[in-house]
Amino acid sequence: MNTGLRITAFAAALAATFGTAYGVGKGVDSVVAESADTAESGENTPARHDSHTEESPDPGEGEGGEGGHASAPAGGLQISEGGYTLDLRTPGVTAGQRADLRFVIRDEDGRAVTAFQREHDKELHLIVASRDLVTYRHLHPVRAADGTWSTPVDLPKAGGYRVFADFTPAGKNAENLTLGADLAASGTYKPEKLPAPSDTAEVNGYEVELSGGLRPGAATELELKVSRDGGPVTDLQPYLGAYGHLVALRSGDLAYLHVHPNGEPGDGKTRPGPDISFTATAPSAGTYRLFLDFKHEGKVHTAAFTVRAP
Repeated sequence: MNTGLRITAFAAALAATFGTAYGVGKGVDSVVAESADTAESGENTPARHDSHTEESPDPGEGEGGEGGHASAPAGGLQISEGGYTLDLRTPGVTAGQRADLRFVIRDEDGRAVTAFQREHDKELHLIVASRDLVTYRHLHPVRAADGTWSTPVDLPKAGGYRVFADFTPAGKNAENLTLGADLAASGTYKPEKLPAPSDTAEVNGYEVELSGGLRPGAATELELKVSRDGGPVTDLQPYLGAYGHLVALRSGDLAYLHVHPNGEPGDGKTRPGPDISFTATAPSAGTYRLFLDFKHEGKVHTAAFTVRAP
Protein backbone atom coordinates (compact mmCIF):
# COMPACT_ATOMS: atom_id res chain seq x y z
CA MET A 1 0.00 0.00 0.00
CA ASN A 2 1.20 3.48 -0.81
CA THR A 3 1.56 6.46 1.43
CA GLY A 4 1.65 9.90 -0.15
CA LEU A 5 3.97 12.49 1.22
CA ARG A 6 4.38 16.12 0.50
CA ILE A 7 6.50 18.63 2.34
CA THR A 8 6.36 22.36 1.87
CA ALA A 9 8.87 24.72 3.49
CA PHE A 10 8.75 28.47 3.16
CA ALA A 11 10.28 31.72 4.38
CA ALA A 12 9.01 33.07 7.66
CA ALA A 13 8.47 36.73 6.75
CA LEU A 14 4.91 38.05 6.97
CA ALA A 15 3.39 39.69 3.92
CA ALA A 16 1.43 42.35 5.78
CA THR A 17 1.93 44.40 8.94
CA PHE A 18 -0.98 45.93 10.79
CA GLY A 19 -0.92 49.24 12.65
CA THR A 20 -2.20 47.50 15.75
CA ALA A 21 -0.20 44.73 17.31
CA TYR A 22 -1.10 41.18 16.48
CA GLY A 23 -0.23 37.83 17.98
CA VAL A 24 -0.68 34.13 17.98
CA GLY A 25 -3.44 31.54 17.74
CA LYS A 26 -5.82 29.76 20.02
CA GLY A 27 -4.23 28.57 23.26
CA VAL A 28 -5.72 25.17 23.98
CA ASP A 29 -3.87 22.23 25.43
CA SER A 30 -3.41 19.69 22.63
CA VAL A 31 -6.90 20.38 21.26
CA VAL A 32 -7.92 22.42 18.22
CA ALA A 33 -11.27 23.44 16.80
CA GLU A 34 -13.29 21.19 14.51
CA SER A 35 -12.70 21.37 10.77
CA ALA A 36 -15.15 23.32 8.65
CA ASP A 37 -16.60 20.32 6.83
CA THR A 38 -18.51 18.27 9.42
CA ALA A 39 -21.29 16.67 7.42
CA GLU A 40 -19.52 14.81 4.62
CA SER A 41 -19.46 11.03 4.59
CA GLY A 42 -19.27 8.06 2.27
CA GLU A 43 -15.93 8.86 0.63
CA ASN A 44 -14.34 5.60 -0.42
CA THR A 45 -11.44 6.18 -2.80
CA PRO A 46 -8.58 8.36 -1.64
CA ALA A 47 -6.23 9.73 -4.28
CA ARG A 48 -2.51 9.15 -4.11
CA HIS A 49 0.00 11.96 -3.64
CA ASP A 50 3.47 11.61 -5.08
CA SER A 51 6.53 12.65 -3.10
CA HIS A 52 8.40 15.75 -4.24
CA THR A 53 12.17 15.51 -4.26
CA GLU A 54 13.41 19.07 -4.75
CA GLU A 55 15.79 20.31 -2.08
CA SER A 56 14.82 23.26 0.09
CA PRO A 57 17.18 25.73 1.73
CA ASP A 58 18.13 25.14 5.33
CA PRO A 59 15.45 26.96 7.33
CA GLY A 60 17.80 27.47 10.23
CA GLU A 61 16.90 27.46 13.88
CA GLY A 62 13.19 27.65 14.58
CA GLU A 63 11.19 29.12 17.39
CA GLY A 64 10.66 25.64 18.76
CA GLY A 65 14.18 25.76 20.16
CA GLU A 66 15.59 23.19 17.72
CA GLY A 67 18.60 24.19 15.64
CA GLY A 68 20.50 22.53 12.83
CA HIS A 69 17.64 21.81 10.42
CA ALA A 70 18.95 19.92 7.42
CA SER A 71 17.85 20.52 3.84
CA ALA A 72 14.52 18.79 3.30
CA PRO A 73 12.58 17.54 0.29
CA ALA A 74 10.06 20.22 -0.54
CA GLY A 75 7.19 20.75 -2.95
CA GLY A 76 6.19 24.41 -2.64
CA LEU A 77 8.85 26.61 -1.14
CA GLN A 78 7.02 29.80 -1.94
CA ILE A 79 3.87 31.44 -3.19
CA SER A 80 4.67 30.43 -6.81
CA GLU A 81 5.89 27.11 -8.20
CA GLY A 82 5.72 25.21 -11.46
CA GLY A 83 4.15 28.14 -13.28
CA TYR A 84 1.31 28.51 -10.75
CA THR A 85 0.79 31.25 -8.17
CA LEU A 86 -1.41 31.51 -5.11
CA ASP A 87 -3.07 34.94 -5.34
CA LEU A 88 -4.45 35.52 -1.83
CA ARG A 89 -7.07 38.22 -2.24
CA THR A 90 -7.67 38.47 1.52
CA PRO A 91 -4.24 39.14 3.05
CA GLY A 92 -5.69 40.23 6.38
CA VAL A 93 -8.67 39.62 8.64
CA THR A 94 -9.76 40.77 12.10
CA ALA A 95 -9.27 38.28 14.92
CA GLY A 96 -12.51 36.95 16.40
CA GLN A 97 -14.62 38.06 13.46
CA ARG A 98 -15.94 35.78 10.76
CA ALA A 99 -14.58 36.75 7.35
CA ASP A 100 -14.70 35.49 3.78
CA LEU A 101 -11.26 34.24 2.74
CA ARG A 102 -10.83 34.61 -1.03
CA PHE A 103 -8.02 33.54 -3.36
CA VAL A 104 -7.22 32.57 -6.95
CA ILE A 105 -4.78 30.07 -8.42
CA ARG A 106 -3.15 31.69 -11.45
CA ASP A 107 -1.16 30.11 -14.28
CA GLU A 108 2.06 31.48 -15.76
CA ASP A 109 0.08 33.88 -17.95
CA GLY A 110 -1.77 35.30 -14.95
CA ARG A 111 -5.06 33.65 -15.86
CA ALA A 112 -7.27 32.14 -13.16
CA VAL A 113 -7.15 28.34 -13.18
CA THR A 114 -10.60 26.76 -13.38
CA ALA A 115 -9.77 23.09 -14.03
CA PHE A 116 -8.36 20.84 -11.29
CA GLN A 117 -8.03 17.15 -10.61
CA ARG A 118 -10.13 15.86 -7.73
CA GLU A 119 -8.13 14.38 -4.88
CA HIS A 120 -9.79 13.02 -1.77
CA ASP A 121 -13.11 14.10 -3.30
CA LYS A 122 -12.06 17.76 -3.51
CA GLU A 123 -10.45 19.92 -6.18
CA LEU A 124 -8.48 21.83 -3.56
CA HIS A 125 -7.73 21.51 0.13
CA LEU A 126 -6.94 24.56 2.24
CA ILE A 127 -4.96 24.53 5.48
CA VAL A 128 -4.72 27.60 7.72
CA ALA A 129 -2.34 27.44 10.67
CA SER A 130 -1.07 30.02 13.13
CA ARG A 131 2.67 30.48 13.29
CA ASP A 132 2.71 29.23 16.86
CA LEU A 133 1.07 26.00 15.57
CA VAL A 134 -1.76 26.15 18.08
CA THR A 135 -4.64 27.18 15.80
CA TYR A 136 -5.35 24.90 12.84
CA ARG A 137 -8.09 24.83 10.22
CA HIS A 138 -8.60 22.27 7.44
CA LEU A 139 -11.04 23.99 5.07
CA HIS A 140 -12.67 23.12 1.76
CA PRO A 141 -13.43 26.32 -0.15
CA VAL A 142 -15.89 26.68 -3.02
CA ARG A 143 -14.75 27.72 -6.49
CA ALA A 144 -16.76 30.18 -8.57
CA ALA A 145 -16.93 29.91 -12.37
CA ASP A 146 -14.31 32.65 -12.75
CA GLY A 147 -11.77 30.68 -10.68
CA THR A 148 -12.18 32.60 -7.42
CA TRP A 149 -12.14 30.36 -4.35
CA SER A 150 -13.84 31.43 -1.12
CA THR A 151 -14.49 30.03 2.33
CA PRO A 152 -15.59 31.51 5.64
CA VAL A 153 -12.92 31.61 8.34
CA ASP A 154 -12.95 32.75 11.95
CA LEU A 155 -9.49 33.02 13.53
CA PRO A 156 -9.69 33.22 17.31
CA LYS A 157 -6.60 35.29 18.10
CA ALA A 158 -4.55 38.00 16.47
CA GLY A 159 -1.28 37.08 14.84
CA GLY A 160 0.49 35.67 11.83
CA TYR A 161 -1.01 32.70 9.98
CA ARG A 162 0.04 30.63 6.99
CA VAL A 163 -2.37 29.58 4.24
CA PHE A 164 -1.58 26.37 2.31
CA ALA A 165 -3.38 25.60 -0.97
CA ASP A 166 -3.07 21.89 -1.83
CA PHE A 167 -4.15 21.06 -5.41
CA THR A 168 -3.34 19.39 -8.71
CA PRO A 169 -4.09 21.28 -11.93
CA ALA A 170 -6.00 19.39 -14.61
CA GLY A 171 -3.76 17.77 -17.22
CA LYS A 172 -2.23 14.44 -18.06
CA ASN A 173 1.20 15.16 -16.59
CA ALA A 174 0.17 17.68 -13.94
CA GLU A 175 1.92 17.44 -10.57
CA ASN A 176 0.45 18.02 -7.16
CA LEU A 177 1.42 21.37 -5.62
CA THR A 178 1.19 22.99 -2.22
CA LEU A 179 1.55 26.77 -2.39
CA GLY A 180 1.75 29.01 0.68
CA ALA A 181 0.91 32.61 1.50
CA ASP A 182 0.89 34.69 4.67
CA LEU A 183 -2.29 35.88 6.35
CA ALA A 184 -2.44 38.37 9.22
CA ALA A 185 -5.20 38.67 11.82
CA SER A 186 -5.29 42.11 13.43
CA GLY A 187 -5.85 42.63 17.12
CA THR A 188 -4.00 42.77 20.42
CA TYR A 189 -0.79 40.79 20.53
CA LYS A 190 -0.67 37.97 23.08
CA PRO A 191 2.13 35.44 22.66
CA GLU A 192 1.35 31.76 23.21
CA LYS A 193 3.72 28.87 23.81
CA LEU A 194 3.65 25.66 21.86
CA PRO A 195 1.95 22.97 23.98
CA ALA A 196 4.36 20.53 25.59
CA PRO A 197 4.97 17.15 23.91
CA SER A 198 2.37 14.55 24.81
CA ASP A 199 1.24 11.18 23.50
CA THR A 200 -2.43 11.82 24.32
CA ALA A 201 -4.91 14.45 23.21
CA GLU A 202 -8.52 15.08 24.19
CA VAL A 203 -11.05 16.69 21.85
CA ASN A 204 -14.83 16.93 22.22
CA GLY A 205 -15.04 13.96 24.59
CA TYR A 206 -12.67 11.75 22.58
CA GLU A 207 -9.21 10.64 23.64
CA VAL A 208 -6.55 9.94 21.03
CA GLU A 209 -3.33 8.10 21.89
CA LEU A 210 -0.22 8.42 19.74
CA SER A 211 2.29 5.59 19.41
CA GLY A 212 5.53 5.92 17.50
CA GLY A 213 7.38 9.07 16.56
CA LEU A 214 9.12 11.00 13.82
CA ARG A 215 12.71 10.33 12.87
CA PRO A 216 14.76 12.43 10.45
CA GLY A 217 15.53 10.66 7.20
CA ALA A 218 13.83 7.42 8.19
CA ALA A 219 10.30 6.17 7.58
CA THR A 220 8.50 5.47 10.85
CA GLU A 221 4.99 4.32 11.65
CA LEU A 222 2.63 6.53 13.59
CA GLU A 223 -0.41 4.83 15.10
CA LEU A 224 -3.27 6.81 16.59
CA LYS A 225 -5.97 5.10 18.65
CA VAL A 226 -9.35 6.79 19.12
CA SER A 227 -11.48 6.11 22.20
CA ARG A 228 -14.47 7.64 23.97
CA ASP A 229 -15.76 7.13 27.49
CA GLY A 230 -12.96 4.64 28.11
CA GLY A 231 -13.89 2.39 25.19
CA PRO A 232 -12.41 2.05 21.70
CA VAL A 233 -14.19 3.71 18.78
CA THR A 234 -14.61 0.98 16.15
CA ASP A 235 -17.02 2.71 13.78
CA LEU A 236 -15.08 5.65 12.42
CA GLN A 237 -16.58 7.07 9.25
CA PRO A 238 -14.73 7.77 5.98
CA TYR A 239 -13.73 11.41 5.73
CA LEU A 240 -12.49 12.50 2.31
CA GLY A 241 -11.84 8.88 1.40
CA ALA A 242 -9.99 7.78 4.54
CA TYR A 243 -10.52 7.06 8.23
CA GLY A 244 -8.05 9.77 9.16
CA HIS A 245 -5.88 12.55 7.75
CA LEU A 246 -2.63 13.68 9.32
CA VAL A 247 -0.81 16.97 8.73
CA ALA A 248 2.49 17.83 10.41
CA LEU A 249 4.01 21.32 10.58
CA ARG A 250 7.55 21.97 11.78
CA SER A 251 7.87 24.65 14.42
CA GLY A 252 9.82 27.71 13.37
CA ASP A 253 9.38 27.67 9.59
CA LEU A 254 6.15 25.64 9.30
CA ALA A 255 7.59 23.10 6.87
CA TYR A 256 4.53 21.20 5.65
CA LEU A 257 4.26 17.41 5.84
CA HIS A 258 1.02 15.82 4.63
CA VAL A 259 0.75 12.07 5.21
CA HIS A 260 -2.03 9.75 4.11
CA PRO A 261 -3.01 6.68 6.12
CA ASN A 262 -1.96 3.12 5.50
CA GLY A 263 -4.98 1.43 3.94
CA GLU A 264 -8.34 2.80 2.93
CA PRO A 265 -12.04 2.12 3.55
CA GLY A 266 -13.33 -0.78 1.49
CA ASP A 267 -9.96 -2.42 0.82
CA GLY A 268 -10.99 -5.50 2.79
CA LYS A 269 -8.33 -5.18 5.49
CA THR A 270 -8.49 -1.67 6.95
CA ARG A 271 -10.77 -1.49 9.97
CA PRO A 272 -12.79 1.62 10.90
CA GLY A 273 -10.91 2.15 14.13
CA PRO A 274 -9.88 2.39 16.79
CA ASP A 275 -6.41 2.45 15.20
CA ILE A 276 -5.35 4.68 12.31
CA SER A 277 -1.87 4.02 10.95
CA PHE A 278 0.43 6.36 9.02
CA THR A 279 3.98 6.16 7.71
CA ALA A 280 6.03 9.35 7.65
CA THR A 281 9.58 10.61 7.33
CA ALA A 282 10.61 13.79 9.13
CA PRO A 283 12.62 16.15 6.90
CA SER A 284 14.89 17.08 9.80
CA ALA A 285 15.30 17.12 13.52
CA GLY A 286 13.03 19.58 15.28
CA THR A 287 9.70 20.11 16.99
CA TYR A 288 6.54 19.28 15.05
CA ARG A 289 2.84 19.77 15.56
CA LEU A 290 0.63 16.91 14.36
CA PHE A 291 -3.04 17.44 13.47
CA LEU A 292 -5.28 14.39 13.07
CA ASP A 293 -8.72 14.79 11.46
CA PHE A 294 -11.17 11.94 12.05
CA LYS A 295 -14.93 11.59 11.62
CA HIS A 296 -17.43 9.91 13.96
CA GLU A 297 -21.20 10.14 14.17
CA GLY A 298 -21.31 12.67 11.36
CA LYS A 299 -18.84 15.16 12.85
CA VAL A 300 -15.17 15.83 12.11
CA HIS A 301 -12.82 16.29 15.06
CA THR A 302 -9.19 17.39 15.13
CA ALA A 303 -6.73 16.12 17.73
CA ALA A 304 -3.35 17.84 18.02
CA PHE A 305 0.01 16.64 19.33
CA THR A 306 3.42 18.17 19.84
CA VAL A 307 6.28 15.80 19.05
CA ARG A 308 10.05 16.12 18.74
CA ALA A 309 12.16 14.40 16.13
CA PRO A 310 15.54 13.71 17.77
